[in-house]
Amino acid sequence: MDSIPDIPEPFLERIAALPLGYSEGLCDGRRYGITLRASADGRRRWLFAEELGGTDRISCNLYQPAGRAPLLRPCEMPATKVIEFVLGLRVPA
Repeated sequence: MDSIPDIPEPFLERIAALPLGYSEGLCDGRRYGITLRASADGRRRWLFAEELGGTDRISCNLYQPAGRAPLLRPCEMPATKVIEFVLGLRVPA
C-alpha cells in the first residue's frame, strides 16, 4: 500500500509513546502482541502487532526524516487500519 500524505498528529504522539521491544496491549477488546523497533538515529520506527489467539496483523514503517514530513508505509494493508489500530491501542504501563 502507498504512504499517506497527512499523518494525524495524535498517531505520531501515540506511536512515539509506545514502548520499544515487545509488549502486549488491547485494541477493540482483542489482545495483541506488539513489537516496536527504532533505528539508532530515531528516524525510523517499525511496528508489528499480531492478535493473540486470532488472525489479525498490523505492520508498518514510519519514517521521520529531518526537515521533512513523516512518511507512513503500511505493509500490505490500508494506512487507515494502521492509524486506527495505534490510536485505539491500550498498553498497560
